[in-house]
Amino acid sequence: MTDPARIRVLVVDDHGVVRRGLRGYLELLDDIEVVGEAENGLRGVELAEELEPDVVLMDLVMPELDGIGAIARIKASRPAIQVVALTSFIEEEKVTAALEAGASGFILKDADADDVAAAIRAAHNDEIHLDPAAARILARGLRNRSTAAPTEPLTERELEVLGLVGRLAMRSRAPGSGLRQPVRGTSLRSTA
Repeated sequence: MTDPARIRVLVVDDHGVVRRGLRGYLELLDDIEVVGEAENGLRGVELAEELEPDVVLMDLVMPELDGIGAIARIKASRPAIQVVALTSFIEEEKVTAALEAGASGFILKDADADDVAAAIRAAHNDEIHLDPAAARILARGLRNRSTAAPTEPLTERELEVLGLVGRLAMRSRAPGSGLRQPVRGTSLRSTA
């Protein structure tokens, strides 16, 4: 029997070592339970429908069905399931496509393990968690688009993402200094 207070997570990644590493870490946490693993997007969609996890941690680059396609299918069939995109690649197109498909967060595979857990918790609380590098890329892209003549108004989702990027930027300010703190890269590697 699963504990209803725990966040039920499905891990979808084509690399077994990544799945096992994430499971190993997440199982150490009191509030998160890994309910399944899938090795590709198609299997991830099947397991999401079967297991109905609270959150899916989804790699974006996989065989059979990529993560962006899998996110769209999961959100179409089970809109209550939250999805956090997990990838090694930080490209504006991937970040934007994942969010447009319905992802509740975007985190890099080299993120600190605690940041992965924070992204899962944020998604479970219906919040969007963006890796700082993803937020910077989105902000740059939006800033670059704002210098060109607008061809159409921003979509509701684009406005939501823009608001979240702004809030993330405000959180990075040092109290009382008025200066922004640089966002430092982190790693999933063990510190032990």
